[in-house]
Parts: sequence; C-alpha cells; structure tokens
Amino acid sequence: MSAYETLADAYDGLTRDVDYVAVCDYLETVLQSLGRKLRDLLDLACGTGSVSVLLARRGYRVLGADISEDMLTVAAQKAAELGENAPYFIRQPMQRLRLPQPVDAVVCLLDSLNYLDEPEDCKKTFERVCRALRPNGVFIFDINTPCKLRGLDGQVFLDENEDSYCVWRADFDETERRCYYGIDLFRRRGTLWERSFEQHCEYAYAPDELTAWLHEAGFSEVRQFGDRRLEPPRAEEQRIYFCALKQGTEEFA
Repeated sequence: MSAYETLADAYDGLTRDVDYVAVCDYLETVLQSLGRKLRDLLDLACGTGSVSVLLARRGYRVLGADISEDMLTVAAQKAAELGENAPYFIRQPMQRLRLPQPVDAVVCLLDSLNYLDEPEDCKKTFERVCRALRPNGVFIFDINTPCKLRGLDGQVFLDENEDSYCVWRADFDETERRCYYGIDLFRRRGTLWERSFEQHCEYAYAPDELTAWLHEAGFSEVRQFGDRRLEPPRAEEQRIYFCALKQGTEEFA
C-alpha cells in the first residue's frame, strides 16, 4: 500500500503536535531576510494542506501539489472552508512537476524531500523546481538529516487519539541510506477497530550533496540553516533548512 493512502484521514489528528504556525513564521522570517516580496508560491508535497491554508490566510496566492489523492482530498476540504483566496491543489509527483505558470517561491516542508528515496528523483525535482520559478525566485525546503535518521533505528513510537491508534517502528539501513517506517494504524469503526498497514521510506541525503545538486540544477546561491534558525546548522543537527536562490532573466519553460 502506498504511503499516506490509509493515513490521510487520520493524519491531522495524529500530527497535532506539529507547530504549523511556527513553520510558517520561520518561512516568512527567511523571506524577509532575503528582502523578497512574493505574489504566489507553490507548496510542494503539501499533504493535507495545513501549511497551504495558513499561508493563504496570510495573503499569499498558494498552489499546492502532492502525489497522494487521498491527502489532496482532505486539503481541498480545508480550502473550501477558507472562502476567499483559497489555495488550489493539483496532483503531481515532485520529480515530474510541471506548472502552467511560474511562481515566485516553492516550499517543500516537513522532510517531504526525504521521501524521494532515489537520488535521481531528487535531482530531477531540483531541476523541475528551478524551471517552475521566476527569475530571482526562492526554493525553501527542509530535510531530516542522516544523523537523525540513523538515531531512529530500532525506535518504536505511538500516536493516538479518540478515533485512531498508530504505532510505528523505524529501521535504518546504512548500506541503502534509507530509513524504513512500518506503520500500523487502527481506526475506530463503531464498536470495532479496523487495522491497516503502510510502509514509508526516507532517504538519508547528505546536506553537501544536496547543495551540489541544487547548483547543478541552476540555482545560483544555496544557504543551509539550522532548525528554524538563520544560523548555519550544527554538527549534530536533526533538521536542516535549505534556501536556494534562482537568478537570471531566462524565460519560464
């Protein structure tokens, strides 16, 4: 079963600890530090649209893209409640991203890039994102670092609420550079509980190799930041943010 197929309906309830407001605040801090004023942006791998909706509420024109139809269904329901300036959602994989019009910025958050578990797909995504940006556009994303993914090996986690019970185990394969998550989800169905299983996988990208690939894709400047800071990442950083700048006057293609 593909990632986030059965988890879509339960995802928001199981991730209530994620501070989406703080994430959006940090995005705006980064953009302000660059002196960028944006008209529109793409929320790549937008999931259930929590970030998309928050950014739309702040006045941005937001396009959300995700590969999961189930997650996009939840996102569209959130957007419908917004009314004016609601985000628009499309179903596209990151490595085959193609937009009808360029945007000022692309964001890809909550270690979504790690889910590209083939390096070639990551390289293709960087190329597609660069083409999707206007000149002087900005690409901001974060990753779980190899340090964090290695530390998850053998760990078991539990998330629950009144309607859902989720237990997952992480196993890191050093040779493959992949962290596998086996996720068992139990959903309340009347007086019974329905069980489903998904396997997720994240690739342990080295920050410096990502920087090199971003330059190869056409980004002129790449910066690395520690977790929600504007300073460089520390040696044992668990999450790193990247800010890649596109410059030039080439036409959108």
